[in-house]
Amino acid sequence: MFGFLKSDPTKKLQKAYEQKLEQAMLAARNGDMRANASLTEEAEALREEIEKLKVS
Repeated sequence: MFGFLKSDPTKKLQKAYEQKLEQAMLAARNGDMRANASLTEEAEALREEIEKLKVS
C-alpha cells in the first residue's frame, strides 16, 4: 500500500558508483595509478550489483 515510500536501493548504489568513479579519476590525475585501479575495481563491483538489482 505504501510502496512509494520505500527507498530505491539502486539510487543509493548508483550514487556510490559515481562517487567511486570520480575518486578514481582524481587519483589518476594525481598520478596515483594504484589507487585509480583499486577505486575502478570497486566501482565495477558496484555496477555489477546495480545490474543484478535491475534484472530482478
